[in-house]
Amino acid sequence: MASIPTSRYFITLIFIALNFKSLYGSSFYFKNFGKDSNFSSILALYGDANVTSDGLSLQLTKDLSSSVGRVIYKDPIKFYAGVPKKMVSFSTFFEFSMSKSGEGLAFVVLGDGYDVDRFDDNGSFGVASGDELKFVSVEFDTFMDDKYGDVNGNHVGIDVSSFVSLKAVNLSRVGLGLDSGDRLQVWIDYEAGSRRLEVRMSKFGENRPVDPLVFARVDFSRIWPENEGFHIGLSSANGNSSQLCNVYSWSFKTREAPDWMHSEPLDPIVYKDREGNEIQNHKKSDCVLRILSALILGIGLGALGSFIGLFMWTIFANRRPVAPEEYAVKPKPVVHDKALANEKL
Repeated sequence: MASIPTSRYFITLIFIALNFKSLYGSSFYFKNFGKDSNFSSILALYGDANVTSDGLSLQLTKDLSSSVGRVIYKDPIKFYAGVPKKMVSFSTFFEFSMSKSGEGLAFVVLGDGYDVDRFDDNGSFGVASGDELKFVSVEFDTFMDDKYGDVNGNHVGIDVSSFVSLKAVNLSRVGLGLDSGDRLQVWIDYEAGSRRLEVRMSKFGENRPVDPLVFARVDFSRIWPENEGFHIGLSSANGNSSQLCNVYSWSFKTREAPDWMHSEPLDPIVYKDREGNEIQNHKKSDCVLRILSALILGIGLGALGSFIGLFMWTIFANRRPVAPEEYAVKPKPVVHDKALANEKL
């Protein structure tokens, strides 16, 4: 069997690695904010935000009224990639706690035109809003503000350039309290194909919920049609209270699907009720997307493993072992005497 040139294996492995690398873009993960984490090289603190003395958390607000604080990922993120340009998906996870009632905490996506160190005393979570200031946020609100139509003082909402939420959910119905001082976990996922933003939440130490707590269709390409840079961050304000807000860990990553995986975005099936309102069949689309993603990932990893195994076999298995001299096979003596040979038989 003729051996395949080694260079071909390297070329193939590089091709697969580059395509799988395109699945993941910007990313970071901090399980705490101590000196060993070196978080200051990637994250910037604004306002009253500071690291606690034990280094276990970021304290965004102080124990005094009208305190505001924010942590921002320094590098602008490109939410468009590929040719033609497509929106990339992203996921973020963080742990936080809040004591007492105040304004709360928000995960924010801010466009290039937003000054990240700008705070608005009249804006919720210290974030300025207005027609010229576009943003997307997930709010964890501990204050019922009638002007925004808040459901209560313990809710999660999804906002687009306004704090009148597109969707909101009362956390009291699922046994969660934002101002209880308990440590809470949050998962936020944006799927670019379906334009779906999902929020999951649980108490510290519990598993990631299967179903989202709240979700909404958010089309980033309409909010920011150009390939701008975006900033992501966590922003908090306590209003007239002395609410403390602490963040214990934070991770973020973007994902870009290469062109060979799909050519068109996979939109969920849309139905209409009797009044003409759109109803999206999210469960079916989610199931198909998850199965397809798992299948593609499994095939890709299997192919990568096969190529690595074949490459290692080509290098090592084709080498013939050399027997040591002391174990060399000795030739069998030839018997010339037929009588002696018959006697032995």
